[in-house]
Amino acid sequence: MSPLELIRLAFSRLRTSRLRAALTMLGVIIGVASVVALVGVGQGTTSNITSRLAGLGTNLLTINPTSGSSSLTLDDVTAVAAVANVAAVAPELQTSGTVAAGDKTTDTSIIGTNASYAMVRAYKVWQGTFLTTVGVEQKLRTVVLGATVADDLSLGADAIGTEVTIEGLPFEVVGILQAKGGTGFQDPDDQVMIPVGVVQKYLVGTGSIRTIGVSVASVDEMDAAKADITTLLRQRHELAATATNDFSILDQAQLLETASSIAGTLALLLGGIASISLIVGGIGIMNIMLVSVRERTREIGIRKAVGARSRDILAQFLIEALTLSLIGGLIGIVVGLGVSALIGRVAGWGFAFSPTVVAVAVLFSLAVGVVFGVWPARQAARLDPISALRWE
Repeated sequence: MSPLELIRLAFSRLRTSRLRAALTMLGVIIGVASVVALVGVGQGTTSNITSRLAGLGTNLLTINPTSGSSSLTLDDVTAVAAVANVAAVAPELQTSGTVAAGDKTTDTSIIGTNASYAMVRAYKVWQGTFLTTVGVEQKLRTVVLGATVADDLSLGADAIGTEVTIEGLPFEVVGILQAKGGTGFQDPDDQVMIPVGVVQKYLVGTGSIRTIGVSVASVDEMDAAKADITTLLRQRHELAATATNDFSILDQAQLLETASSIAGTLALLLGGIASISLIVGGIGIMNIMLVSVRERTREIGIRKAVGARSRDILAQFLIEALTLSLIGGLIGIVVGLGVSALIGRVAGWGFAFSPTVVAVAVLFSLAVGVVFGVWPARQAARLDPISALRWE
């Protein structure tokens, strides 16, 4: 019997028992949809992390004090700026507070920094200017608004030169940044930048710096700059040769590798958990096919009596199992992609179609049909035609 004839018979059989076929496919649909959706979520998370890290800055090194230490100062910033291969250095002293303009207010992050922050963190100014070196040195109360803050306060291009208050203190708006895009914790657009000395004096009351951002001139010079900065800061902090660093230096590659590894492991774990549903769906197919063999024992006997070979019977039932699993798999792929797209839209990282995921899902569906359809098909093929004809 030709493969096309076997496929026609399989569809004919499924049409005669639509409800049973639909319920049997449901397990495969849920399993495939779960795998596709969760793998898609994992890929979306990784893509979001990658884009967010890329948006942090160009060839970025981040210097932080170690736990329990407050070792970084503005003098360290000045010293690091003189290191070879360093393009720009920006101190970052972060707190949070309320920004008000007229009758509108918003709670946001307040970054105390200098004029190099825009270059270090790869920001572009939409309107006005960024903080100036003179303004930072003289601790002028000037502020640059992130795009989200400007939107929350309903401020546009005409806001340049106007006044807002930060924790009750008046500040002159000198610039509004272009949106980077981002959601959730530490939205890069939901913050304001003011001179670091103003934050130290009025908002936090400390002379230390929590983070130093360093933009290296070239990606090829990252390791050299990192080593030079480490040597410099150890000397400045008068650390003994055997003493551990009271600071840490992270680069984008390390952050990306760590984040991608975590996201990949999570996606693999979620995919593994979801694949259990596929196994359950496969067991459902095997159960239904065994019942079908029992119900169609007399039909099998008649077919063998008129010349059907055992391999024809085997192929017929195996094709039916494959048809069930493949149709269920295709429906599951559509459902899974839809769920993945919905989650990506709600979470804010978008949706990326991956042909590899679809191809793997199809192969999984076929594998389920083969693995769980072989035994019922062999049972049907081994039936004795005489005994089958006597079956009632």
